[in-house]
Amino acid sequence: MTHVFEKRRNRLRAMKELSESYLPPEQVITCPSCGQEVAREEVERALSVCPACGHHFPISGPARLRLVMDGAKYRELYRHVQAGNPLDFPGYDDKLRAAQEKTGLDEAVIVATGEIGGRRCVACVLDSRFMMGSMSAAVGEKLTLGIEYTVRRALPLIIFSASGGARMQEGILSLMQMAKTSAALAKLSQKGLLYISVLTDPTMGGVTASFASLGDVILAEPGALIGFAGPRVIEQTIGQSLPEGFQRAEFLMEHGFIDAIVPRSGLRDALAKLLMLHEGGTAWRKH
Repeated sequence: MTHVFEKRRNRLRAMKELSESYLPPEQVITCPSCGQEVAREEVERALSVCPACGHHFPISGPARLRLVMDGAKYRELYRHVQAGNPLDFPGYDDKLRAAQEKTGLDEAVIVATGEIGGRRCVACVLDSRFMMGSMSAAVGEKLTLGIEYTVRRALPLIIFSASGGARMQEGILSLMQMAKTSAALAKLSQKGLLYISVLTDPTMGGVTASFASLGDVILAEPGALIGFAGPRVIEQTIGQSLPEGFQRAEFLMEHGFIDAIVPRSGLRDALAKLLMLHEGGTAWRKH
Protein backbone atom coordinates (compact mmCIF):
# COMPACT_ATOMS: atom_id res chain seq x y z
CA MET A 1 0.00 0.00 0.00
CA THR A 2 2.86 2.37 0.85
CA HIS A 3 4.37 1.64 -2.55
CA VAL A 4 1.10 2.61 -4.27
CA PHE A 5 0.91 5.91 -2.37
CA GLU A 6 4.55 6.67 -3.19
CA LYS A 7 3.95 6.10 -6.91
CA ARG A 8 0.90 8.34 -6.82
CA ARG A 9 2.83 11.04 -4.97
CA ASN A 10 5.67 10.86 -7.51
CA ARG A 11 3.21 11.07 -10.39
CA LEU A 12 1.53 14.14 -8.91
CA ARG A 13 4.91 15.75 -8.30
CA ALA A 14 5.93 15.08 -11.91
CA MET A 15 2.65 16.56 -13.19
CA LYS A 16 3.17 19.66 -11.04
CA GLU A 17 6.74 20.14 -12.25
CA LEU A 18 5.63 19.73 -15.88
CA SER A 19 2.90 22.36 -15.44
CA GLU A 20 5.49 24.76 -13.99
CA SER A 21 8.04 24.22 -16.75
CA TYR A 22 8.57 26.51 -19.72
CA LEU A 23 10.55 23.87 -21.58
CA PRO A 24 9.03 22.27 -24.68
CA PRO A 25 7.61 18.79 -24.03
CA GLU A 26 9.94 17.14 -26.55
CA GLN A 27 12.81 15.02 -25.23
CA VAL A 28 15.26 16.92 -27.46
CA ILE A 29 15.10 20.72 -27.24
CA THR A 30 16.40 23.20 -29.79
CA CYS A 31 17.93 26.14 -27.93
CA PRO A 32 16.42 29.42 -29.19
CA SER A 33 19.76 31.18 -28.62
CA CYS A 34 22.45 28.92 -30.10
CA GLY A 35 20.27 26.57 -32.16
CA GLN A 36 21.86 23.44 -30.74
CA GLU A 37 19.77 20.39 -29.96
CA VAL A 38 20.09 19.39 -26.32
CA ALA A 39 18.48 16.57 -24.36
CA ARG A 40 15.64 17.91 -22.20
CA GLU A 41 17.00 16.14 -19.11
CA GLU A 42 20.35 17.92 -19.53
CA VAL A 43 18.60 21.29 -19.61
CA GLU A 44 16.54 20.36 -16.54
CA ARG A 45 19.66 19.27 -14.64
CA ALA A 46 21.20 22.64 -15.48
CA LEU A 47 18.22 24.45 -13.86
CA SER A 48 16.55 25.19 -17.22
CA VAL A 49 19.76 26.61 -18.67
CA CYS A 50 21.18 25.50 -22.03
CA PRO A 51 24.42 23.60 -21.26
CA ALA A 52 25.81 24.58 -24.67
CA CYS A 53 25.51 28.38 -24.56
CA GLY A 54 24.11 29.31 -21.13
CA HIS A 55 20.74 30.54 -22.43
CA HIS A 56 18.40 30.90 -19.44
CA PHE A 57 14.92 29.57 -20.09
CA PRO A 58 12.24 31.20 -17.91
CA ILE A 59 11.16 29.33 -14.78
CA SER A 60 7.99 29.57 -12.73
CA GLY A 61 7.57 31.45 -9.46
CA PRO A 62 7.34 28.30 -7.30
CA ALA A 63 10.40 26.82 -9.04
CA ARG A 64 12.41 29.97 -8.37
CA LEU A 65 11.47 29.99 -4.70
CA ARG A 66 12.45 26.34 -4.35
CA LEU A 67 15.73 27.14 -6.07
CA VAL A 68 16.83 29.83 -3.61
CA MET A 69 15.15 28.96 -0.31
CA ASP A 70 16.88 26.71 2.23
CA GLY A 71 15.54 23.18 1.89
CA ALA A 72 13.36 24.42 -1.01
CA LYS A 73 10.83 25.41 1.66
CA TYR A 74 8.86 28.63 2.04
CA ARG A 75 5.57 29.89 3.48
CA GLU A 76 3.29 31.78 1.12
CA LEU A 77 1.60 34.97 2.33
CA TYR A 78 -1.51 36.79 1.09
CA ARG A 79 -2.30 33.98 -1.35
CA HIS A 80 -5.94 34.80 -1.93
CA VAL A 81 -5.61 38.44 -3.01
CA GLN A 82 -7.09 38.33 -6.51
CA ALA A 83 -7.75 40.73 -9.36
CA GLY A 84 -11.24 41.98 -10.09
CA ASN A 85 -12.54 43.56 -13.28
CA PRO A 86 -13.02 47.19 -12.24
CA LEU A 87 -13.41 48.48 -15.80
CA ASP A 88 -15.66 45.62 -16.97
CA PHE A 89 -13.08 44.96 -19.66
CA PRO A 90 -14.51 42.45 -22.17
CA GLY A 91 -13.10 38.93 -21.76
CA TYR A 92 -10.91 39.85 -18.77
CA ASP A 93 -12.73 37.57 -16.33
CA ASP A 94 -12.23 34.63 -18.67
CA LYS A 95 -8.52 35.43 -19.06
CA LEU A 96 -8.10 35.54 -15.27
CA ARG A 97 -9.83 32.19 -14.80
CA ALA A 98 -7.74 30.62 -17.55
CA ALA A 99 -4.51 31.93 -15.99
CA GLN A 100 -5.53 30.65 -12.56
CA GLU A 101 -6.34 27.20 -13.93
CA LYS A 102 -3.12 27.06 -15.96
CA THR A 103 -0.78 28.09 -13.15
CA GLY A 104 -2.55 27.17 -9.91
CA LEU A 105 -1.89 30.74 -8.76
CA ASP A 106 -4.44 33.36 -7.77
CA GLU A 107 -2.39 36.20 -9.25
CA ALA A 108 0.87 36.93 -11.08
CA VAL A 109 2.97 37.37 -7.93
CA ILE A 110 3.85 35.06 -5.05
CA VAL A 111 4.77 36.62 -1.70
CA ALA A 112 6.62 34.23 0.61
CA THR A 113 8.84 34.08 3.66
CA GLY A 114 11.64 31.64 4.31
CA GLU A 115 15.39 31.43 4.83
CA ILE A 116 18.34 31.79 2.49
CA GLY A 117 21.66 30.76 3.96
CA GLY A 118 20.02 30.53 7.37
CA ARG A 119 18.78 34.12 7.28
CA ARG A 120 15.09 34.83 7.21
CA CYS A 121 13.76 37.08 4.45
CA VAL A 122 10.70 37.94 2.40
CA ALA A 123 10.73 37.06 -1.30
CA CYS A 124 8.24 38.24 -3.92
CA VAL A 125 8.29 36.50 -7.29
CA LEU A 126 6.46 37.60 -10.44
CA ASP A 127 5.40 34.61 -12.55
CA SER A 128 5.23 35.32 -16.29
CA ARG A 129 2.96 32.30 -16.89
CA PHE A 130 0.15 34.42 -15.39
CA MET A 131 -0.75 36.99 -18.06
CA MET A 132 2.95 37.68 -18.69
CA GLY A 133 3.50 38.70 -15.07
CA SER A 134 1.58 41.91 -15.73
CA MET A 135 0.98 44.27 -12.83
CA SER A 136 -2.66 44.48 -11.80
CA ALA A 137 -4.10 46.26 -8.77
CA ALA A 138 -3.99 42.91 -6.97
CA VAL A 139 -0.32 42.40 -7.84
CA GLY A 140 0.46 45.87 -6.50
CA GLU A 141 -1.54 45.14 -3.35
CA LYS A 142 0.24 41.84 -2.72
CA LEU A 143 3.65 43.44 -3.25
CA THR A 144 2.76 46.30 -0.90
CA LEU A 145 1.48 43.89 1.75
CA GLY A 146 4.72 41.92 1.41
CA ILE A 147 6.82 45.07 1.79
CA GLU A 148 4.82 46.16 4.85
CA TYR A 149 5.26 42.68 6.35
CA THR A 150 9.01 43.06 5.78
CA VAL A 151 9.07 46.44 7.55
CA ARG A 152 7.08 45.20 10.56
CA ARG A 153 9.47 42.30 11.09
CA ALA A 154 12.67 44.14 10.14
CA LEU A 155 13.59 41.60 7.47
CA PRO A 156 15.47 41.89 4.18
CA LEU A 157 13.38 41.88 0.99
CA ILE A 158 14.06 40.22 -2.37
CA ILE A 159 11.85 40.79 -5.43
CA PHE A 160 12.29 38.68 -8.57
CA SER A 161 10.80 40.52 -11.53
CA ALA A 162 9.51 38.93 -14.74
CA SER A 163 6.85 41.05 -16.38
CA GLY A 164 5.56 42.62 -19.54
CA GLY A 165 4.54 45.71 -17.52
CA ALA A 166 1.20 47.16 -16.45
CA ARG A 167 -1.98 45.16 -17.12
CA MET A 168 -3.89 47.04 -19.79
CA GLN A 169 -7.26 45.58 -18.77
CA GLU A 170 -7.12 47.66 -15.57
CA GLY A 171 -5.99 50.95 -17.10
CA ILE A 172 -4.98 53.68 -14.66
CA LEU A 173 -5.60 51.39 -11.67
CA SER A 174 -2.69 49.28 -12.84
CA LEU A 175 -0.43 52.30 -13.40
CA MET A 176 -1.20 53.53 -9.87
CA GLN A 177 0.64 50.48 -8.51
CA MET A 178 3.92 52.02 -9.65
CA ALA A 179 3.53 54.84 -7.11
CA LYS A 180 2.02 52.55 -4.47
CA THR A 181 4.86 50.02 -4.47
CA SER A 182 7.51 52.76 -4.70
CA ALA A 183 6.05 54.55 -1.66
CA ALA A 184 6.05 51.30 0.32
CA LEU A 185 9.71 50.73 -0.60
CA ALA A 186 10.57 54.25 0.54
CA LYS A 187 9.32 53.32 4.03
CA LEU A 188 11.44 50.17 3.94
CA SER A 189 14.48 52.26 3.00
CA GLN A 190 13.81 54.70 5.84
CA LYS A 191 14.03 51.75 8.25
CA GLY A 192 17.48 50.88 6.93
CA LEU A 193 16.37 47.50 5.56
CA LEU A 194 17.95 45.76 2.59
CA TYR A 195 16.09 45.39 -0.71
CA ILE A 196 17.60 43.17 -3.42
CA SER A 197 16.01 43.38 -6.86
CA VAL A 198 16.59 40.46 -9.25
CA LEU A 199 15.72 41.14 -12.89
CA THR A 200 14.87 38.17 -15.10
CA ASP A 201 13.76 37.81 -18.69
CA PRO A 202 11.77 39.90 -19.45
CA THR A 203 11.42 42.85 -17.05
CA MET A 204 9.61 45.61 -18.90
CA GLY A 205 7.22 48.56 -18.70
CA GLY A 206 5.85 49.91 -15.45
CA VAL A 207 7.57 47.18 -13.42
CA THR A 208 10.99 48.38 -14.63
CA ALA A 209 9.93 51.98 -14.06
CA SER A 210 8.99 51.34 -10.43
CA PHE A 211 9.96 48.71 -7.87
CA ALA A 212 12.30 46.66 -10.10
CA SER A 213 14.72 49.61 -10.40
CA LEU A 214 14.69 50.64 -6.73
CA GLY A 215 16.84 47.91 -5.21
CA ASP A 216 19.79 48.70 -2.95
CA VAL A 217 21.44 45.93 -4.96
CA ILE A 218 20.19 45.10 -8.46
CA LEU A 219 21.08 41.70 -9.92
CA ALA A 220 20.10 40.23 -13.28
CA GLU A 221 20.15 36.84 -14.97
CA PRO A 222 22.32 36.53 -18.11
CA GLY A 223 20.64 37.75 -21.28
CA ALA A 224 17.57 39.16 -19.54
CA LEU A 225 15.62 41.76 -21.53
CA ILE A 226 15.22 44.81 -19.30
CA GLY A 227 13.64 48.12 -20.24
CA PHE A 228 10.51 50.24 -20.50
CA ALA A 229 9.38 50.14 -24.13
CA GLY A 230 10.57 47.25 -26.28
CA PRO A 231 13.46 47.65 -28.77
CA ARG A 232 11.20 47.57 -31.85
CA VAL A 233 8.93 50.28 -30.42
CA ILE A 234 11.96 52.48 -29.69
CA GLU A 235 13.41 51.97 -33.17
CA GLN A 236 10.08 52.85 -34.80
CA THR A 237 9.77 55.94 -32.60
CA ILE A 238 13.25 57.40 -33.08
CA GLY A 239 13.80 56.11 -36.62
CA GLN A 240 17.23 54.73 -35.77
CA SER A 241 18.80 51.32 -35.26
CA LEU A 242 19.73 50.46 -31.68
CA PRO A 243 23.14 49.17 -30.54
CA GLU A 244 23.56 45.40 -30.57
CA GLY A 245 22.41 43.85 -27.31
CA PHE A 246 20.49 46.99 -26.33
CA GLN A 247 18.33 46.39 -23.22
CA ARG A 248 19.97 43.06 -22.48
CA ALA A 249 21.46 42.55 -19.01
CA GLU A 250 25.03 42.70 -20.30
CA PHE A 251 24.43 46.07 -22.00
CA LEU A 252 22.81 47.48 -18.86
CA MET A 253 25.65 46.15 -16.70
CA GLU A 254 28.17 47.92 -18.93
CA HIS A 255 26.22 51.18 -18.58
CA GLY A 256 25.83 51.01 -14.78
CA PHE A 257 22.13 50.18 -14.49
CA ILE A 258 22.66 46.89 -12.63
CA ASP A 259 25.27 45.78 -10.12
CA ALA A 260 25.95 42.20 -11.19
CA ILE A 261 24.89 39.49 -13.61
CA VAL A 262 24.46 36.21 -11.77
CA PRO A 263 23.88 32.87 -13.50
CA ARG A 264 20.99 30.87 -12.10
CA SER A 265 23.31 28.22 -10.70
CA GLY A 266 25.00 30.83 -8.51
CA LEU A 267 21.99 32.89 -7.52
CA ARG A 268 21.28 31.24 -4.18
CA ASP A 269 24.89 31.60 -3.03
CA ALA A 270 25.01 35.22 -4.19
CA LEU A 271 21.85 36.07 -2.26
CA ALA A 272 23.11 34.24 0.83
CA LYS A 273 26.37 36.25 0.74
CA LEU A 274 24.53 39.55 0.32
CA LEU A 275 22.25 38.76 3.25
CA MET A 276 25.25 37.81 5.37
CA LEU A 277 27.24 40.93 4.43
CA HIS A 278 24.33 43.25 5.27
CA GLU A 279 23.31 41.51 8.48
CA GLY A 280 25.17 44.05 10.60
CA GLY A 281 22.53 46.74 9.97
CA THR A 282 21.15 48.02 13.28
CA ALA A 283 17.56 47.54 12.14
CA TRP A 284 18.08 43.82 11.49
CA ARG A 285 17.53 40.91 13.79
CA LYS A 286 17.22 37.21 13.10
CA HIS A 287 13.83 35.73 14.03
